[in-house]
Amino acid sequence: MNVLIFFLIVVSIFAIGYGFIGWRLLSTSHLPAQWNTAAWIVLILLFLLPPAAFFLQVSRIENAFSDLLSWAGYLSMGFVSMVFTLIVAREIVVLTAVVFQKLFAFGREMLQAGGGAAFEADAGRREFLYQASSTAIIGAAGILTGYGLYEARRTPAVLHVEIPLQNLHPDLEGLRILQITDLHAGLTVKRPFVEMVAEQVQGLEADLIAFTGDLADGTVPYLREHVDPLRHLSAPLGRFFVTGNHEYYSGVHPWIEEADRLGFSVLLNEHRKISRGTGSILLAGVTDYSAGDFVPEQASDPAGAVSGAAASDLRLLLAHQPRSIFAAQDHKFDLMISGHTHGGQFFPWNFLAAVGQPYISGLHRHNGTWVYVSKGTGYWGPPVRLGARSEVTILTLTRAQDNEYPSTPETST
Repeated sequence: MNVLIFFLIVVSIFAIGYGFIGWRLLSTSHLPAQWNTAAWIVLILLFLLPPAAFFLQVSRIENAFSDLLSWAGYLSMGFVSMVFTLIVAREIVVLTAVVFQKLFAFGREMLQAGGGAAFEADAGRREFLYQASSTAIIGAAGILTGYGLYEARRTPAVLHVEIPLQNLHPDLEGLRILQITDLHAGLTVKRPFVEMVAEQVQGLEADLIAFTGDLADGTVPYLREHVDPLRHLSAPLGRFFVTGNHEYYSGVHPWIEEADRLGFSVLLNEHRKISRGTGSILLAGVTDYSAGDFVPEQASDPAGAVSGAAASDLRLLLAHQPRSIFAAQDHKFDLMISGHTHGGQFFPWNFLAAVGQPYISGLHRHNGTWVYVSKGTGYWGPPVRLGARSEVTILTLTRAQDNEYPSTPETST
């Protein structure tokens, strides 16, 4: 029932958005009747594609046709999002121009010799510009979607982030933690993309690998072949995994087993003790913030994750969602590593990504704990990224000097 309600809410929001596009783009286009009808048919088809793809996904219908429909549906969603955004921007510009024109003309004599003709000429020019802007919006949306597709599908950036820590044990200085997150293998992310990421990660030779959730969208039997390249990853201090919300959408128990088969140590509100030289690390992992809504016994529990933990030189927490910091902030973690937000992925989706989250990307200081939020290694939904390139992140522990912390010390390659 919850899935059905969510589906109806999403479809209703889409209907409003697509209806707005039809009203402001097609109803004002003055196209010949047959072309106007064809344009409305295309818009309706674009509206139907995403819900159809979503329906097949939640119905666990997984085959070549559903994959093709996912590509069509989510690309159309990205394109229409661009169109919607550009139309809203145009309407704001037009409204602002009209208001200024009215203010400028206020108090002046409007009906002068030839004034009516000038007004008609201005009105005709405005109509021409409005029609031309509609064509430009379609073209610009197509270009932005194409570029966003390129950004989403390209090799993730390798982002190097230094984590300055007070009193860092000498044997832990320079330790390199590699984060993968939000890969979302399934709908449009298949084995070739996962292989590309796996080869990139293995070449970075990190000390420890942390996968902070949202490995896949779909069932294990259908996607096992596509995530299998991750099995070949290795790191001296181990590979660790925590669940994201999409593990619970896709069937969390099979995916926990699959993560274990891939060689990850799955942390379900628990911890591991890791040593490097004489330095010790308490590595804790919590289930997704929303896990309890799906599997009550897996409700996210930072306190439980460190229960019975021995003293250590460094306390590290893996948590899929940044908002887990609120429950974790009293447990004296030095660093929390998260994902989930995709860095917003593209405008205006970034507003949705920020709902309920204290941070959307980058390095932040929260009540004595460093919080790093990755923009994600893959993508979800529309295969589009604009201004939020996917990343594989190397977090390097460094010794802080003079009680000063840099704001966001990061570089990318």
